[in-house]
Amino acid sequence: MKGLKSVCAAIGATLLAGCAVGPDYKRPEVQTPTAFKESAVWKIAEPRDELARGKWWKIFGDSVLDALLEQVNVSNQSLKVSEARYRQAQALTQSARASYLPTVSANANSTRSRAAPARSAGGNDIATNHSLTVSAGWELDVWGRIRRTVESNDASAQASAADLEAVRLSLQSALANNYFQLRVNDAQKQLFADTITAYEKSLELTKNRYAVGVAGKVDVVQAETQLLSAQAQSIDLGVQRAQLEHAIAVLIGKPPTDFSVANIESNAGAAVDWKVVIPAFPVGLPSTLLERRPDIAAAERRAASANAQIGVAKAAYFPTLSLTGSAGFSSPALANWISAPNRFWSLGPQLAETLFDFGKRGALSDQAVAVYDQAVATYRLTVLEAFQDVEDNVAALRILEQEAKVQAEAVRAARESVTLTINQYKAGTVSYLSVVTVQTALLSNERTSVGLLGRRLSATVGLVRALGGGWNASDW
Repeated sequence: MKGLKSVCAAIGATLLAGCAVGPDYKRPEVQTPTAFKESAVWKIAEPRDELARGKWWKIFGDSVLDALLEQVNVSNQSLKVSEARYRQAQALTQSARASYLPTVSANANSTRSRAAPARSAGGNDIATNHSLTVSAGWELDVWGRIRRTVESNDASAQASAADLEAVRLSLQSALANNYFQLRVNDAQKQLFADTITAYEKSLELTKNRYAVGVAGKVDVVQAETQLLSAQAQSIDLGVQRAQLEHAIAVLIGKPPTDFSVANIESNAGAAVDWKVVIPAFPVGLPSTLLERRPDIAAAERRAASANAQIGVAKAAYFPTLSLTGSAGFSSPALANWISAPNRFWSLGPQLAETLFDFGKRGALSDQAVAVYDQAVATYRLTVLEAFQDVEDNVAALRILEQEAKVQAEAVRAARESVTLTINQYKAGTVSYLSVVTVQTALLSNERTSVGLLGRRLSATVGLVRALGGGWNASDW
């Protein structure tokens, strides 16, 4: 027992004296601006509170969107793939941590053998042996190879966790964009329904005027052409809507045949009954992206993992110190097999060192350094792209907001022009071609206005995604 205590004390002293070779990790420096350029130009009046943690989509106040996005976390298959990768990374970390502890194995066997007979002997010697052995091996982490491996795998697992959240945010953003485009499609469908109703009234007007001889046949044909063209364009919207609906079904993990989104009710002459508000929220400082974006966190953790691998590569230059031991029983007979006289044991250290490898370890060390440099460059590029992502979407929201105001005035003027031109046509002062021209201009401006709403919603979702959604590295 005293000998065992001495061995354990020696092992403890060796481990405490050990060191981890290779550079200790420091987060790579990145150039961070003090403020976003576009946010200084775009002043938000009465901004809302910061984005809600997790369920960022609730800022839009759409119950249908809320229900759909809840299903992404439950049923999306791409998310399940990323979640499985994260569990795989966790398992690798646990496997690496197990190397801190000794490996114990047991072996029981029974053999019967015949030795080659001596020339002077008259027969063959047959021997039987029964043995039971328990062996243990323990690599002492003197140079920190195991510690650096655990450090690398742990950082990789954290990167996988960030990847999982990045995929989740990307899928949520994709579904929100598809849903808003589908609703814009529905709004345009309703716009066409209202337009077709107006065109039918215009056709009826020209037919009545033609019947009493105050309008020519050409007016009737022009009205019919305009009506049929609008009906064809309305039907064409169904293609995009079906595809958007199918895309949403896949995102929530359902077959397209088993999923549908109810259309907006169309009431001729009424305004679009889908109400959505463009939410306003503070953009914050560029430095907050380093904590709020999961893709940045993933890239930074991969740099940490690569840094630890340099230590693993450098540890290969030093000898490996292991402690091995075995104990058991061995006897030629089963009777009294497991007894004190048949007991054996062995215990001792083992030191192994590679003397010549013709540059293999040097090449692996250079490779580890190159991988780290690549990870650092990727991290810095990810940060720069994140800044660009925010600037792009803030600029889009600012410019589209200005455009929407001007476009609303264009729609108002187009509607007034239609009213005046139809009155002139009824009075016989203009031809029906003038009516067709102003009605076509009105439809074009109204479609542009609805399209701008979709683009603003898309830019809002893009800004939420660019800011990291509701994720934050401090929540780990």
